[in-house]
Amino acid sequence: MRTVTLTYPISPENAAVWAGPQVAALGQFDGLHRGHASVIKSAIALARQKGVTAAVITFHPHPKDVMGRGDYDGYLTPPRDKEKLLVDMGVDILYIIEFNEQLSRVSPQDFVSGMLLPLHIVTAVIGFDFRFGYKGEGDADMLRELGQGLMAVETVPPFLLEGQKVSSSGIRKSLQSGDLELANAWFGRCYHLRGTVVHGEKRGRTIGFPTANLLLEDRFVIPAKGVYAVRVFYNDKVLPGVMNVGVKPTFHEDVTAPSFEVHLFDYDGDLYEKQLTVELVSYIRPERKFDSIQALIQQIGSDAETAKKLLKDNK
Repeated sequence: MRTVTLTYPISPENAAVWAGPQVAALGQFDGLHRGHASVIKSAIALARQKGVTAAVITFHPHPKDVMGRGDYDGYLTPPRDKEKLLVDMGVDILYIIEFNEQLSRVSPQDFVSGMLLPLHIVTAVIGFDFRFGYKGEGDADMLRELGQGLMAVETVPPFLLEGQKVSSSGIRKSLQSGDLELANAWFGRCYHLRGTVVHGEKRGRTIGFPTANLLLEDRFVIPAKGVYAVRVFYNDKVLPGVMNVGVKPTFHEDVTAPSFEVHLFDYDGDLYEKQLTVELVSYIRPERKFDSIQALIQQIGSDAETAKKLLKDNK
């Protein structure tokens, strides 16, 4: 898969290089959950049927981040993860349009004429609720009209699980409320965090549970504070463990920024400065303050045994 970064309007030089008959799935696709996958798979299938390039057109940074919306709380699937998932799905080319203040004010008409038509997109595949252009004025009917007969538009219906529409906002709420089971079901995979192991307070090793303190590499959506059963991916290893997301209230009273500490069951090597991907498999319990360090140690031991069982049951 080729990844191409574009800015509005697309230059004649870029248009000449990348233009060609292609079917493109168009959307933000933050999360690349099962609903998004249904749109992209439809585009790929149609591209194969027509014998043309299968493309995805998306935006970065997230429009809500650029516009300073108060309800924006990070990425479910940062660009690096999005690219890997799209490669695995069979996408031929990924266009990442740089979203900025200028683009936020572009009309639907100018976006189509200045961005989509120059790429020679024969069919745009979109979700049922896709909006585009200044203040979201454009919808599927307008996109079809602006295609001027040169670009067809296919709309994919909502993806439902147990009667509920799968959505990024629903996944965010589930992650932040501790309903990891629902979030992972809607994702179609386990949610994960990724970062570099940095030096922490080193308290874990003094109580028999050494931890790797993770500094996240991107602005991930932060899940509910608490304890999780996790799988950790490091180089070619998959390591079982338990992770605490939170402020460690047993030891701190004025900390607000959460830390991410992972205790691995079957590894005792040096992980400092190493990059880990932590897959959240099950939510065990909320974070809470303990009356004593001994009570905390007993609970951590119990959490570890619970995590081992959950991971065994969720292979």
